[in-house]
Amino acid sequence: MRILREVKPELLFLDVQMPQFDGFDVLREIGATFVPAVIFVTAYDEFAVAAFEAYALDYLVKPLEVARFSRTIERVREHLKLASAGDLSRRLMAVLVEREKERNKQRIIVPVLTGNLVLNSDDIDWIEADDYYAAIHVGDQRHLIRESLSSLELRLDPSHFARTHRSAIVNIDRVSELTNTRRDSMVILRTGVRVPVSRRRRARLARLLRHHTP
Repeated sequence: MRILREVKPELLFLDVQMPQFDGFDVLREIGATFVPAVIFVTAYDEFAVAAFEAYALDYLVKPLEVARFSRTIERVREHLKLASAGDLSRRLMAVLVEREKERNKQRIIVPVLTGNLVLNSDDIDWIEADDYYAAIHVGDQRHLIRESLSSLELRLDPSHFARTHRSAIVNIDRVSELTNTRRDSMVILRTGVRVPVSRRRRARLARLLRHHTP
């Protein structure tokens, strides 16, 4: 961020997932006074398409392909000839607004005796189905909410949370091991909890774990 402020590049290739800050946090820190044209880079195409195509100049999915990269560069050249700095700033600030909406959507409200407990999705270890409820595990605490796993799956960031089984969702950051046998598979969380992985979800989960940056 210091270098960005000093150099003020016209174009920035910005990874979505990075330690400490994600790409959106970097844009927020830079602020509206200086916003370059941005190409988002991500390992998850489903995480990129809707938001990035609407607001960013373009996006690239890792691993990068030469042909796709070349098309992006051509698009950038044409855009920089035509676009004003104010237009780029407005579009990228819109990304931050949408990002904040997404973050608010991922805060989960749990009714408790004294009122409502607000859970940030980053604090969740895993979620399991419990009859008509979902049991949210945060450390050694277990919170019940009347919401389906399918509904929660739609609300949670798909690059950080994965449905491992019809009855479980895990936070990828909490996974320490994925075990595979001929009969079954499971993830072992850092807490030692074992969560089953269905056969049809195993490949996608393995791919997420390979590309995931905590």
